[in-house]
Amino acid sequence: MTPDTAIDLGRQAIITSLVIGAPVLLVGMAVGLLIGLLQALTQVQDQTVSFVPKIVAMVIVLTLSLPWLLQRMVDYSQELFVSIPLVIGG
Repeated sequence: MTPDTAIDLGRQAIITSLVIGAPVLLVGMAVGLLIGLLQALTQVQDQTVSFVPKIVAMVIVLTLSLPWLLQRMVDYSQELFVSIPLVIGG
């Protein structure tokens, strides 16, 4: 395995993990920002007010996007397994 191949495999793994984690993290960040703004406007500084809506929103997004996320993981795994003979063979 050449260094270029190892770098490409690592880059592909990082990009796939970012794409898989992005929907849930972005929704959590957006809901947290909205709740934080709402808390600043109303001066209600309770931790559960920000925690519970974020968790609920993230679970909903995860439930809705799970088939797509699983397909992305399966595609990446299949690509990786198919490329093993090419990587080992040179």
